Amino acid sequence: MSRPRVSLVRGLLDQAAEQLAATGVASPRFDAEELLAHVLGVPRSRLGLCTDMPPAAQDRYAHLVARRAAREPLQHLTGKAPFRHLELDVGPGVFVPRPETEVVAGWAIDALQATKRTGPPGATLTAVDLCTGSGAIAASIAGEVTGVRVFAVELDDAAHAWAARNLAGTRVTLVHGDAASAFRELDGTVDLVVANPPYIPLEAYDGVEQEVRDHDPALALWSGDDGLDAIRMVERSARRLLRPGSGLVVVEHADVQGESAPAIFAATGHWSRVRDHTDLADRPRFVTAQRIRP
Repeated sequence: MSRPRVSLVRGLLDQAAEQLAATGVASPRFDAEELLAHVLGVPRSRLGLCTDMPPAAQDRYAHLVARRAAREPLQHLTGKAPFRHLELDVGPGVFVPRPETEVVAGWAIDALQATKRTGPPGATLTAVDLCTGSGAIAASIAGEVTGVRVFAVELDDAAHAWAARNLAGTRVTLVHGDAASAFRELDGTVDLVVANPPYIPLEAYDGVEQEVRDHDPALALWSGDDGLDAIRMVERSARRLLRPGSGLVVVEHADVQGESAPAIFAATGHWSRVRDHTDLADRPRFVTAQRIRP
């Protein structure tokens, strides 16, 4: 018996996965499938139904695979990044949201929903997303929690433009400015502050994966010699913004900062219930705390 003929699409996928694996891409088969689904305009789950593709599409696919093999981020090539229930527009100039941050956003959403259940009926809550980047966390809060005013701030010009695209049509108030001084008019009235700030030490440059180091904006990555400068800024901003006695803060950090990031909050004497939390891989990922009364 003759062997079944391998479809053109299957053959292209196999070749692309081998090419990506050879250049060190962490998930070569997944990336090859995502790129092909993007070229064909179908969900990745339906690639098995595709057997052929025109030469122009083959050329486009080969070009994208070559760019991914050169370690250009997958999300820059497709222009999209999934985040919780959203599909965000991303590209050069904005930090690509990671699955780890979905856990941070989930904690913030759960905390706001719990506050609504225990607070006065019909009360409107206020949440602030510092260092919003693509707008992922702010958009998730606005889409998943009713009765919440959401504010977001981004300093970088290009990232702010991406956030404006992703937050268009939402209930989020986006400003272009510095998280250290943003929203002075809200001081003492905010129920929750959330942030995914930069937290990579400058000395860790050589250990950062190529896609991040070469393509994510520097302003979203590096944070002083110990990686904690931006977290210190977030602590100060959250302290002035949050409602004394009840306001909550949640801040993402690197997996090696499970002790040093909470220590920033604990050392000031302005916070109670300072706790660290792990991500889906059980690695230290974010700190939460509650603002105490002066």
